[in-house]
Amino acid sequence: MIRVRCPICERVMEGQSTADWPTFPFCSPRCRMIDLGRWLSDDYLVPAESEGEPGAVADEKDIP
Repeated sequence: MIRVRCPICERVMEGQSTADWPTFPFCSPRCRMIDLGRWLSDDYLVPAESEGEPGAVADEKDIP
């Protein structure tokens, strides 16, 4: 038995497997579209690595 919450509306979803929810990890197509809209409007951001860390991406001003 799997019991999880939708990351958007926090509705509890219970079932035998994730196959019970075609829009997993969301409870509905509506919640899936809300999440997509948040990504497209930059509400979610992946933090950039600082310059001192290995593998950091250079800014355009640092490129000759």
